[in-house]
Amino acid sequence: MSIRKDVIKQCLISKQREVDEAEIVNRPIDFEENGNYVIVGVRHAGKSYLLYQRVRQLQAEGKGWDEILFVDFEDERLAEFQAEDFNSLLEAHLELYGKKPVVFLDEVQNIPHWDKFVRRLADAKYRVYVTGSNAKMLSKEVATTLGGRFFICDAYPYSFKEYLVAQQVELREHWEYDTIQRSEVKRYLNEYFYYGGLPEILSFKNKRAMLSSLYQKIYLGDICARNNIKNDRVLNILIKKMAESVKQPLSYNRLRNVIVATGSPISVPTTIDYADYAADSWLILPMENEIGKLTEKETQKKYYFVDNGLLNLFLMNSETSLLENMVAVELCRRYGKKNVFFLNAEKEIDFVVPDEKLAIQVSYSIKDETTYNREVSPLVKYAKAHEDWKCLLITYDEEGTEEEIPVVPVWKWLT
Repeated sequence: MSIRKDVIKQCLISKQREVDEAEIVNRPIDFEENGNYVIVGVRHAGKSYLLYQRVRQLQAEGKGWDEILFVDFEDERLAEFQAEDFNSLLEAHLELYGKKPVVFLDEVQNIPHWDKFVRRLADAKYRVYVTGSNAKMLSKEVATTLGGRFFICDAYPYSFKEYLVAQQVELREHWEYDTIQRSEVKRYLNEYFYYGGLPEILSFKNKRAMLSSLYQKIYLGDICARNNIKNDRVLNILIKKMAESVKQPLSYNRLRNVIVATGSPISVPTTIDYADYAADSWLILPMENEIGKLTEKETQKKYYFVDNGLLNLFLMNSETSLLENMVAVELCRRYGKKNVFFLNAEKEIDFVVPDEKLAIQVSYSIKDETTYNREVSPLVKYAKAHEDWKCLLITYDEEGTEEEIPVVPVWKWLT
């Protein structure tokens, strides 16, 4: 049975009020004026609010709700929505306003044949913005299904800058020299360091319990539901091993051996599948060796977690892993996850971004001589061999210069 058009109109109007009243942290995403977008990313990263942000941008350019159609498919009034109802959306808006709108479809993944509808809209020269759950909508599948009609936009949890804005912290000029404000930034960094930047986390006092619930019910559940995994125990062991090994390359054979040692038989191909499922869900960000052989690139990856709060669920007293993970996610956010690598050859460098000629080493502290030699020496050698590259050493709270290499505390680098 089709959704009545008056119900659709009610949903459109009530959503307009919700968007207008929402408090938004503006995020640095540049939307092409004539582009169509599918926003993908980890669950609860704020994809819907990116649509709200785009609506506000269009309103600032002079468009009103008479030129914007926004549908939230999690509205219970649309629970019975089917593919044949899509055209009623356009008809309902046309009856209300008589204009061709920019179309926003939020959480559309559960509606059959949504992809065919948005392709038709794009072919008819509508501007279209779409979000959906990673349990049903993977970026690689979207790219295949929608062809060249849509840009894929990656949504990450808050950066530290965005986190400060969400906490209503306004950084004054030269704030790093202001004792009070510097202390405030460091206090929020400590919170961000351990509990991450998922927007929803800000409203919870028991942040760890909230993160644990998200992981068990949503992230793990998403992966199992999409890939028909009946027993999540093996998947959970694999993810835990990835968390314990954040700083080291991890082979599929090693992952398999760890799982087998717990009494769960598993093949290498199935291990590879499970690792891919975790990456597809955006829980994990795989990273390749920049100069490794093809087989090494595919089988000896590092695995970072998309949010420090999720990683911290698995760790005990591992500030070094949390620091490196935080830097990894920020680099992926700034430069794109396909453009960031680690270097494991004669010299071991934590991160290289070839397109930016940037090399970064991460160490919680370099006061210890052994740590200094392990972290600083390879970067110094790399800098001498790549004079046109920018090389940085990022620490938790130490600053200075070591053999012409800038040493930057992470709170300063992130802001």
